[in-house]
Amino acid sequence: MPRVKSPSQAEISGNPREFALLAQVAPSGEAKAEVLKEYVQLYGQPSASVPEGDISFADFAAMFSRPAGGTKPANNCVSYAARDKSGVLAPYSFDRRAVGPGDVRIQITHAGICHSDLHQVKDEWGGSVFPMVPGHEIVGIVTEVGEGVTKFKPGDRAGVGCMVDSCRTCDTCKRDEEQFCPKCVYTYNSKHPDGTLAQGGYSSHIVVQEAFTLRVPSNLPLDATAPLLCAGITVYSPMKHFGLDKPGMRVGVVGLGGLGHMAVKIGKGLGLHVTVISTSEAKREEAIKVLGADEFVVSKDADAMKAAAGSMHGIIDTVSAKHDVGALVNLLKVDGKLVMVGVPEVPLDLPVMAIVFKRALISGSLIGGIKQTQEMLDFCGEKGITASIEKIPIDYVNTAYERMLRSDVRYRFVIDVQGSLVL
Repeated sequence: MPRVKSPSQAEISGNPREFALLAQVAPSGEAKAEVLKEYVQLYGQPSASVPEGDISFADFAAMFSRPAGGTKPANNCVSYAARDKSGVLAPYSFDRRAVGPGDVRIQITHAGICHSDLHQVKDEWGGSVFPMVPGHEIVGIVTEVGEGVTKFKPGDRAGVGCMVDSCRTCDTCKRDEEQFCPKCVYTYNSKHPDGTLAQGGYSSHIVVQEAFTLRVPSNLPLDATAPLLCAGITVYSPMKHFGLDKPGMRVGVVGLGGLGHMAVKIGKGLGLHVTVISTSEAKREEAIKVLGADEFVVSKDADAMKAAAGSMHGIIDTVSAKHDVGALVNLLKVDGKLVMVGVPEVPLDLPVMAIVFKRALISGSLIGGIKQTQEMLDFCGEKGITASIEKIPIDYVNTAYERMLRSDVRYRFVIDVQGSLVL
């Protein structure tokens, strides 16, 4: 069984991608020959032979050397970025900041594609700043830490979600809800306090403060874990905040896309009785037999909706298009809760009569704070919950965006950064 000698920090800094691969293939230094061969085929020189016995890190790195296409960029980070609101992404290089005392440098292995990425590169929400490197579902391997960092070390699995900084002093920050901080710095399409643009995860690496770095459970695959950093916390947070997390509670999930499928998985992990509410009968078998939902209701079927009336303690509504909120309120029990996590582009009608006669609560929810996001990751690690993904190379991202518009993905695209974006 091959054993790779531990690299020095200088060797890691000179070969961060190869070190990240080493941390996946042989986290203890010892690699199974068949796993090493598989990784060489995927991420290195397919013709390279895998030696037996001890291997120097330099020899290991040589097996995975893969020159980037064209001229080597002058900047330290390669990425794909949108230059304007056409939303078309193309190769782009820029400089990440050097690692400071409280910083963690993560070599990105995978980045999930969120529908909000598409909204923002097309400036559909207004205020987009270009050039823009999207991506806030980021996982990878720590390659360097600042002298003040205590919770991470090189070789650790780490992630970054939707934000990278906040004021740390306001009421919401003190409640561990940094996502509501007036000075929150989002992972991309946002500005750091010094005025520099925050750039996201469709890139080779990221430098982030330790306080906004998340630990990825060791038993979860990195690629299918990436979407948990947005889709996962977006549905986990309202279940916890609104008390829709008690075993046996009946909770509906509206929509079966990137958010909806995670709501089903996390709901079942919490022991809930989950009902998927969809406009499409075609999704029934997938919802029940594959994702594990208990029931399935077609919202266009008046009889089915009538039969389900008054049956649910809560509903997580993931739909981002105009839809009938009153029909959903009718499914709630008295004191039931309808929580919006999708963001329709047009206002929805408010069914006041239905709300009053159910004493129903209609609310919204925005991702979750760092503490709760780590709680969600640990919970998913305990339950073995990950996203259902389609892994793609980064040069497929524009096609992936087109397919997202057609809802042609089950259920989340994830970019294989380490295999397709090489500095």
